[in-house]
Amino acid sequence: MVVSVALTIDLTLTHLGSGRVSLKRALAETALWVCLATGFGVWMYVSRGRQSGIEFFTAYLVEKSLSADNVFVFLLIFRTFGIEAQFQHRVLYTGVVGALVLRLVFVLAGVQLLRHFHFTIYIFGTGLLILGLHMLVFTPAFRPEQSWLMRLVRRIHPVDSSYKGHRFWVRNSGRLTATPLLLALVAIEAMDVIFAADSVPAVLAITRDPFIAYSSNIFAILGLRAMYFGLAELMARMRFLHQGLSVILMFVGAKMLVNESIPIPALISSALIITILIVAGLASWLCPSKTP
Repeated sequence: MVVSVALTIDLTLTHLGSGRVSLKRALAETALWVCLATGFGVWMYVSRGRQSGIEFFTAYLVEKSLSADNVFVFLLIFRTFGIEAQFQHRVLYTGVVGALVLRLVFVLAGVQLLRHFHFTIYIFGTGLLILGLHMLVFTPAFRPEQSWLMRLVRRIHPVDSSYKGHRFWVRNSGRLTATPLLLALVAIEAMDVIFAADSVPAVLAITRDPFIAYSSNIFAILGLRAMYFGLAELMARMRFLHQGLSVILMFVGAKMLVNESIPIPALISSALIITILIVAGLASWLCPSKTP
């Protein structure tokens, strides 16, 4: 019920208007979603027990921290396709529905794989370790406009690159033409597949309860767009955040691999993740990047 109310608020009430989202509104919405997630976690703690409450907060913290990378990617996609600030809101608003459906599929599939094919826990754990190590060593050069998916979209439909507005399709001389807004939406949905493949196994390292796993994803996703408008520029100054996220991924991967022989309580996991984020933030503040 709480999750349904949260979806209704985000999809119908808080985003009825269109146009540029102010910093004040973005920060207010971010605070609102953090408060809602906190209240939901407290309800989980009271109604389903201490373990469920801690697992939700830990899973939510993992999802929220990993979503920071999404903010950087969204910023790059919008800059690449020349999407003006007043139209970015529409792309993110439309993309959230697909993201919620995709995460549900990934969570349910992941839980069933772990339940019926136990060895997949080692595949997930090893994959997270490798991904975290790769993130720590390499900084990928992401060029969405050069991807095969963008080339495919351009081949199927001509793109009106000069169009400025809130529509995904327009008609030029009677012919249906895609706009840069549609390209940005396709790029964001495609990247969410990659994000889901990373974050869902990380959450399943915290909990095998599909309700906890999916609800933590929901609150992280619904707060992501507000966080983007409020923190996109600020987070670009977080020099060591990427490395901090890589360490988190390696930790949850290792937890998944050793949890049966060396159980790591969710409370300790949560404390370690918070510590990693604090250290990354302090390092970024003490040693800021030389480039703006």
